[in-house]
Amino acid sequence: MRAECTRSKHDLEVNQNMAVRSRKTTPSKHKSARPARRKSTVKYVYAFDEIRLAERAARSWDGVRGLLGGKGANLGEMTKLKLPVPPGFTVSTEACRAFLAAGGRFPHGMWEQMLQAVASLERATGKKLGARDNPLLVSCRSGAKFSMPGMMDTVLNIGLNDEIAAELARLSGDERFVFDAYRRLVQMYATVVLDVPHKPFDALLSEYRSRRGVWNDAELPAEDLKAITAGFQRIVQEHAHRPFPTNALEQLKLATMAVFRSWHGKRAHDYRAAAGISHDLGTAVNIVAMVFGNLGADSGTGVMTTRNVTNGENELEGDFLINAQGEDVVAGKRRTLPIAELARTMPGVDRELRRIARTLEKHYRDVQDIEFTIERGRLWMLQTRDAKRTAQAAIRIAVNLVSEKLISRAEAVRRVTPEHVDYFLHPQLDAAARSTAREKGALIAEGLNVSPGAAIGQIVFDADTAEHWTKLLKRKVILVRRETSPDDVHGMLVAQGVVTSRGGRTSHAALVARQFGIPTVVGVVALEINAERREMRMEGGRALKEGDWLTIDGGTGEIFAGEIGTVVPDVTDPHLVKLLTWADGFRRLGVWANADYPVDAERARRFGAEGIGLCRTEHMFFEPDRLPVVRSMILAPNAAARAEHLAKLLPMQRADFIGLFKAMDGLPVTIRLIDPPLHEFLPSRDELQRSVIELETRLRLKDGDAATLEVELAAKRKALESVQAMHEQNPMLGLRGVRLGLHMPELVRMQMRAIVEAACACAREGIKLHPKIMIPLAATGSELRAARALLEEEGRKVLEEQRMKVRYEFGTMIEVPRAALVADRIAEFAEFFSFGTNDLTQTTFGISRDDAETGFLSEYLDKGILTQNPFAILDEDGVGALMEMGVKLGRKRRKNLEIGICGEHGGEPASIAFCHRIGLDYVSCSPFRVPVARLAAAHAALGEVKDQR
Repeated sequence: MRAECTRSKHDLEVNQNMAVRSRKTTPSKHKSARPARRKSTVKYVYAFDEIRLAERAARSWDGVRGLLGGKGANLGEMTKLKLPVPPGFTVSTEACRAFLAAGGRFPHGMWEQMLQAVASLERATGKKLGARDNPLLVSCRSGAKFSMPGMMDTVLNIGLNDEIAAELARLSGDERFVFDAYRRLVQMYATVVLDVPHKPFDALLSEYRSRRGVWNDAELPAEDLKAITAGFQRIVQEHAHRPFPTNALEQLKLATMAVFRSWHGKRAHDYRAAAGISHDLGTAVNIVAMVFGNLGADSGTGVMTTRNVTNGENELEGDFLINAQGEDVVAGKRRTLPIAELARTMPGVDRELRRIARTLEKHYRDVQDIEFTIERGRLWMLQTRDAKRTAQAAIRIAVNLVSEKLISRAEAVRRVTPEHVDYFLHPQLDAAARSTAREKGALIAEGLNVSPGAAIGQIVFDADTAEHWTKLLKRKVILVRRETSPDDVHGMLVAQGVVTSRGGRTSHAALVARQFGIPTVVGVVALEINAERREMRMEGGRALKEGDWLTIDGGTGEIFAGEIGTVVPDVTDPHLVKLLTWADGFRRLGVWANADYPVDAERARRFGAEGIGLCRTEHMFFEPDRLPVVRSMILAPNAAARAEHLAKLLPMQRADFIGLFKAMDGLPVTIRLIDPPLHEFLPSRDELQRSVIELETRLRLKDGDAATLEVELAAKRKALESVQAMHEQNPMLGLRGVRLGLHMPELVRMQMRAIVEAACACAREGIKLHPKIMIPLAATGSELRAARALLEEEGRKVLEEQRMKVRYEFGTMIEVPRAALVADRIAEFAEFFSFGTNDLTQTTFGISRDDAETGFLSEYLDKGILTQNPFAILDEDGVGALMEMGVKLGRKRRKNLEIGICGEHGGEPASIAFCHRIGLDYVSCSPFRVPVARLAAAHAALGEVKDQR
């Protein structure tokens, strides 16, 4: 390879503006790393030993992380703790934001500050960037406030060129190490800075591995790496139409620009959107003196967590490699060693690493994710951050840290998110179905269990297909890859689960899966994945193709062909039980459940519900043995006939309520009287019309027995006439709720009788009762007064018959804007309110949920017209304003008015926080959301997490 002059004219002509417009950059001239005369009034660059300056500027630890990014802040903090950190400096997020706002121009003074920091780094190391005889090599790494593993760009070994590499090889006597580092620089610089695709580099490496018959790059000799480096430079020239830059300052400058630009890359944007991270924070850039793990058998690199972040046990978890650089571990392209092996291979380093792990965990009071390099037996810390963890691990770790007196109970509750609890309740494989599948040979492989939960889907082999099948074809998919990279994140986020044949517990796939609760199995070495042929082969030759069904268990690492049944787990984990008990001690909001049947009520109570906030009585009418009776009642020609059918329904409803009262012994049960329009219980008008036309046609064509057809046709015509007589143009705003009860009082009288008779029966058995009767859809006080009067009359009659006294309350569901606007008048006739936010959202926005969510609503969200789905997250500005008004007016009229919410928003954390702020008494949600709501209500009471430094 021809050595080029270190500072050629081309290399020294760095033009910053051209670098912004194109990555085929013409550099402007810099003779050395001396600081420039002009100084900026804004400090953009902080050395690692200037962390105290950053603290004074940012005024809080959270502010420091915002200024220097999590990585830069923690490197500075570890330096302050006198841990072995290579010297370096951080370019702030403020500089990144200014760079992006200026269209890709460094802010005034930033580059001069970087040059000054480089000069300080040269003095600290005794080396010089770009020098032949004692060169300083540096890395350029991203580092945002919130950890985004692998989503932005990194360049290692900056400062190498042909001449320096040749001299360094001569001085060190280790040509293999030098050209291993150099080929990495060329590849990373080309793909990150110059937008050269990865594929030609991977193909050339694969070709040399095949020639040698080796599996990983560490086994390639120096002569191959030297040839590969030259080949990589040819690829750069071919694709970027310019030579690989050999000037060290040009490399540093353009790498910094590239890292700044990577903040707006697709994979980073997708990750932030999924993680709820703001898009306007920007990333810092960390320039660190290189230390090398690829210097031989006494060197290595690794990633580990200070506890097991899969199950929460107090043991180190991670991977390392001997004779490797950092990206080799997370990329999953080499088979890693478990961190426990370090004690055998390098016992001294292992002891020091464990001591540092304890120090960091005690200092940060949380589990740490650590990156380290071992250079010729010396340990260096490259990063620490709060570790990503599975839901189970998050809960167990939080509880254990309290027992170890590192954090308080309040902080433990804050640290566990509602999403953690939700993931904890993910479906698991049914034990019997799993056993049957094993017996039938459906268990095809096993790997590392890095993110628990069961996942079932159709196999896809690339992220774009996963996204297409999921979003457009509405299919459930399992993403199967050899290994994942940051470019696969958009596919991982939509997949039910992820499988990789390579990688360890700290691989990219494992990190992202834990962050987002995606069931994942990695390191499945028995799988041979051929993405080009869209198939995967197992040991023994069995093959599965794209579109075949796959079931994975991220908790055990098992992979099954086909679909296996799942079950929802019971909430019996002792750590979860303890944490939710602590949460209950902090929250003010009650947490009730929406439950229509005793089995739902029992489950809700096991999950911690303190009452039933909504029992939808109409759901009981849809039972197969009841629907014919309900239809006959609706279609009855007169009151006498209707009464006959209601008499049949009465014992059924009474039995339902007895079951609910027993299940919730001692707790309130809110029973909503029939709400939907009656047409929902009848056959579809369109279906009846089609049947009539079909029967008429068959009679004309003499297709079948005429007498039988005539009888059937007459029945269909009669049903059609009845349905048409009840037809409404907009039934959801028609005869339903309180209006239906006033129009057909015998129906709600039957329901009231069933409730009171059930209460009397339970009272006789010693069951403690708190029945609450909810009248739906009232918009005026006069409606509620009239409905309550007829129900009270029926209730008194039953109590007289039963010769008992049972206390019950009447309330209403606030579902239309007018009810909120006149809540003071409605409260005159109600002991409680419950906001039915599903209908209240529809009537406030004037849109149909069923039509909107399958139509224009997604377009509104895509275009940013709406920032969130108001049916998923409560619209605080509109619906929330009505609720707040209803609370104030209602309690103005009735001071002790009990108020809750029973729409789907009652289980959504942000909506729960709003309910807390406006002073509701309880939220009511699905039984499966009760644990989530308990934690979210505690978070609302505890308020925002404060700076814990």
